[in-house]
Amino acid sequence: MTPEPFSITGAGPELYDRIGQTYTGTRHPDPRIAAAIWDALGDARTVLNVGAGAGAYEPPDREVVALEPSEVMIAQRPPGAAPVVRGRAEELPFADGSFDAVMAVLSDHHWTDRRRGFAELRRVACARVVLFNANPGEADLFWLTTEYLPEFLELIPPRYRRRNAWAAELRSALGAVRRVGVPIPHDCTDGFYGAYWRRPEAFLDASVRRGISVFAQLSSGAVDRAIEALGADLETGRWRDRHRELLEMDDLHLGYYVIVAEFDRRTGGST
Repeated sequence: MTPEPFSITGAGPELYDRIGQTYTGTRHPDPRIAAAIWDALGDARTVLNVGAGAGAYEPPDREVVALEPSEVMIAQRPPGAAPVVRGRAEELPFADGSFDAVMAVLSDHHWTDRRRGFAELRRVACARVVLFNANPGEADLFWLTTEYLPEFLELIPPRYRRRNAWAAELRSALGAVRRVGVPIPHDCTDGFYGAYWRRPEAFLDASVRRGISVFAQLSSGAVDRAIEALGADLETGRWRDRHRELLEMDDLHLGYYVIVAEFDRRTGGST
């Protein structure tokens, strides 16, 4: 039996057509995360960025082509950004081996069929695939999820709630992979879900939440309850009492990784 494809949303471009209008207001590439991604690209000169959104993390010193399904996100790409093709990861409109490397940043959890998407990334890459995302099996590392938004865990198919399931899927789809943990800085400039682990008050801001797809996938009742509870705990000092150690930390492991799959198309094997 083929394992069910993991997808938090399965919504494809419709999700970001709906929630992406103000995306660039809170989502700015963090230079430390960018350095980890660009280092993983190695000596690749041509790069395809799949699920490219508004262009964050596209390396400026390489020849990049972006692929993005959402017209709303494409419209927010800045002048001078890499050329963009509208399309989906599951059906890349490029010939085999068209790029030295293919990258996907905080993207693959929205694909409707991850296995097919990974196969497509490997098909069009000559030498490597680079991903940046969070292990769904480590979603319980974040206090926001465990203490305020446990409904988020219900979005994850049961088989992917195990710590090792994600790594097993990546190996099955991409061959041998190298995982590099990326601790999230306390002042991360990219406002994704884990970015505000030391700045809890940010989650009270609706504009911040609009830039995080998790909130769009949960019921308004669940989100309202979570934000009300968090606001109360911040006002009374309960949050600070529970998490004093976090306030002394510069970065935190929340299950985010750079994944690197290297292979040789001449032999069809992993390196």
